Amino acid sequence: MTSTAKKSVEPRDQVSFKIPASTKNRIEQLAEATGRTKTFVIEEAINQYILRNEWQIQSIRKGQRDLEEGKVVPQEKMLEHWERKNEGAAEVSLSLKRTRRRGLILKRGE
Repeated sequence: MTSTAKKSVEPRDQVSFKIPASTKNRIEQLAEATGRTKTFVIEEAINQYILRNEWQIQSIRKGQRDLEEGKVVPQEKMLEHWERKNEGAAEVSLSLKRTRRRGLILKRGE
């Protein structure tokens, strides 16, 4: 049974801009290496940039709202928290070093 439903395609706008020749060459090389079009490579890069920056801005705004609402932890408490976490991590690291010296754990690449 075949589906006659068509994919919803978002209208596309043409954009024109200048980029350094070295960037254009890198796009062409990546497109060739991946079997994609240059348009795909550029769109993917732009979309990833937008997603990352939207997330960052949303996080900053949430932090600002938390601050305004008094949902904060004093710096001293946060430092104590991380110091306790680091003490545990340091103990695990020291234990691993001792175990490696005894030859019970191989280092990466051995």
